[in-house]
Amino acid sequence: MFLSEQTDWIREASRQEKTALTAAFGGYAVDAFDYMIYTFMIPTLIATWGMTGTEAGVIATGALLSSAIGGWIAGILADRLGRVRILQLTVLWFAVFTFLSGFTNSPGQLLLTRTMQGFGFGGEWSVGSVLIAELIRPEHRGKAVGVVQSSWAVGWGVAAAAYAIVYSGLSPELAWRVLFWLGLIPAGLVVFIRRYVNESKIFAETRAQMSSSGGGAGFLEIFAPSLLKTTILASLLATGMQGAYYAVTTWLPTYLKTERNLSVLNTGSYLLVLIVGSFLGYLTSAYLSDRLGRRSCFILFAVAAGVLVILYTQIPITDTVMLFLGFPLGFFLSGIFSGMGAFLSELFPSRVRGSGQGFCYNFGRAVGALFPVLVGYFSKRMPLGEAIGIFAGGAYMIVVAAALMLPETRGKTLVAFG
Repeated sequence: MFLSEQTDWIREASRQEKTALTAAFGGYAVDAFDYMIYTFMIPTLIATWGMTGTEAGVIATGALLSSAIGGWIAGILADRLGRVRILQLTVLWFAVFTFLSGFTNSPGQLLLTRTMQGFGFGGEWSVGSVLIAELIRPEHRGKAVGVVQSSWAVGWGVAAAAYAIVYSGLSPELAWRVLFWLGLIPAGLVVFIRRYVNESKIFAETRAQMSSSGGGAGFLEIFAPSLLKTTILASLLATGMQGAYYAVTTWLPTYLKTERNLSVLNTGSYLLVLIVGSFLGYLTSAYLSDRLGRRSCFILFAVAAGVLVILYTQIPITDTVMLFLGFPLGFFLSGIFSGMGAFLSELFPSRVRGSGQGFCYNFGRAVGALFPVLVGYFSKRMPLGEAIGIFAGGAYMIVVAAALMLPETRGKTLVAFG
């Protein structure tokens, strides 16, 4: 049943739906590669530059903070200029600045290029998920956005493979630069988007109605009394999800290498199990999001992920047990995001859908961006694993509370200007 429903709707999709799905999937995959590749380099840069854990966290946080701003701006521009046009711009932007990161020679320079990269990184998800949500039928919206979300695991997996291959053949001093330079390759996706992906009908109709009526909604409408509660709670939901995710994934390679004393090859093996679990978690959660509802799925995955993070980082376990726990950890840690794009699109009317989704998700990213640097800071006073567990566990409590207070939106029909 699960595998059948995951594939049947894709086979029945129109050509427009398939090309948009391909573009959004590819865009988010390279988004993941360009972001996650830095997490593999932290031990090398600490050794090469004498960079501290706090500085490493600040660089990660700088990219996440700028991505929050970029995501909101991209959402606003997508409501004005179109989803497809802004999607192209965001992909090109983060690819170029990832490439430029390979030429840096100090933590300060890398902070600058990674911060600039973040603007495109944040914008791509905001625009791509809105485009998919508006193009796909309501009964399959959760699965479609979830499939796009699963591409994060693909990009993460490619980053892990590239890390293992490049570090096996080059010295660490050169390998990290090569990995950043590889980030330019996905810029070719812009050509595909420009040639094959069409604008959503809902967006076109909404702009036509706004033009004919001589009025329109500004992005600040998401703070109007009718939408303010939704905006606040959705922002908290996104904060909890991303705070936990970034606390774990930013520091996990370092935790495995420094506290578990794993080699580069063994670290890659542990991460591979985690990544495979993540990919299947995205797809399963996408299915459950349409079957059980958005809120129930968020709560289920938050509770399970919180328990697993504690087990993974706080409880004395053997390396073999840790290897097997990596699969469910990745499954729930990543799978929780699958319903988010559809949920945010369903919470806001089309005239401010990009603005609302861009703000809420990226507000969460901005606050969640503080978690890596806080983990790095507190790791001076406690074991790194303990710091990861404390911040991730607290973040998942926020997810559960926010989900309980938001409305269920499964199956909602999206209409122009509504």
